[in-house]
Amino acid sequence: MPQPVTARCVACGATRPDEGVLYTCPDCGGNIDLLLDYAALRNDSAELRQALACRLAPLRKIMPGSFTSGNTPLLPAPRLGRELELPGLFLKDETRNLSGSLKDRASELVLMRAMELGLDTVAAASTGNAAASLAALAARFGMEAVVFAPKSAPAAKLRQIQAHGARLYLVDGNYDRAFDICLDAIREKGWYSRNTGHNPWCCEGKKSVALEIAEQCRYKVPDYIFVPVGDGCIIGGVHKGFYDLYELGLIERLPRIVAVQAEGSAAIANAWREKREIVAVQADTVADSIAVDLPRDGLKALRAVRDSNGFALTVSDEEILRAISDLARFEGLFAEPAGATAFAGLRKALAAGQVEPTAHVVTLITGTGLKDRDALAPLLEEPPLISSLEDLE
Repeated sequence: MPQPVTARCVACGATRPDEGVLYTCPDCGGNIDLLLDYAALRNDSAELRQALACRLAPLRKIMPGSFTSGNTPLLPAPRLGRELELPGLFLKDETRNLSGSLKDRASELVLMRAMELGLDTVAAASTGNAAASLAALAARFGMEAVVFAPKSAPAAKLRQIQAHGARLYLVDGNYDRAFDICLDAIREKGWYSRNTGHNPWCCEGKKSVALEIAEQCRYKVPDYIFVPVGDGCIIGGVHKGFYDLYELGLIERLPRIVAVQAEGSAAIANAWREKREIVAVQADTVADSIAVDLPRDGLKALRAVRDSNGFALTVSDEEILRAISDLARFEGLFAEPAGATAFAGLRKALAAGQVEPTAHVVTLITGTGLKDRDALAPLLEEPPLISSLEDLE
């Protein structure tokens, strides 16, 4: 990749070479953007092709073909499109990743960065998906993973973490408490952080989903991208990917990026709606993967919405569960609650007239329903028990 890569603080705007920043801004503690030398890439077509093959990831030793995450399908959704009267609907199916969620994109890049730094242990706080992702990718890389998860995390996710051999600690508290304990452990033990809103390489990994969407759309970007939002890292990564492509002259505009939060965990949507700073909430939602009191990447999330002329909205747990059912029944795609939240937001936005029926819309489906199989149970009837053909209704 061309040098230098610039680290710019999202909060105070300070810039410095990225070698001088391990995690957050040394001046104010704000989150960091990693900015490529866009002018150099625009002026060197061979270098640009190489950079795109490496997902515009600013690592020193990365080679094309190094990634196992991503390369997921962008699926047309004809049956749901007819149901919603939205023929231009597509689903980005991130359930196909190794651990079953989009977060593999971040974990893989963070592990690559850790290897560049000569570190072999990576730690994360998570409600389950980021941790399962870290555990799975660390197993492939032959590295150590340490996970701090709330004791209330879904059992299937905790078993997945353990199956991959990660060291798992259950925290008597919520995600925010696990996050604080994890950062303390990282400082004391010298482990590398895979925490969103702390390590800027998480955003760099997640931006690859935007690069893929643009490529799959032949660089004619969709009108809208609907994104489920908790900490804000995924939507920040989506915006960063399209921002990079725009700065490189590969797309003519940004898509309108829509942040969808659960009503019970709506710190970012509240701030956008009320045009104020982010204030912590007491998160309570069936969508555990996006249940966050104080979003750690909130500034990037708000910027993604504002800079793209997008918007933010909230959906109820009932609307999320309905979205799980609709995705499964109409398109055969089984999503966990957080994974279906963006689609729930799209349905609500259409009903409110916020999306025109002629729009080209991509909805991110960020995680498989196999991670939280019991979430949909309240909507399902007990199947009949039979002993012979005569018992059929």
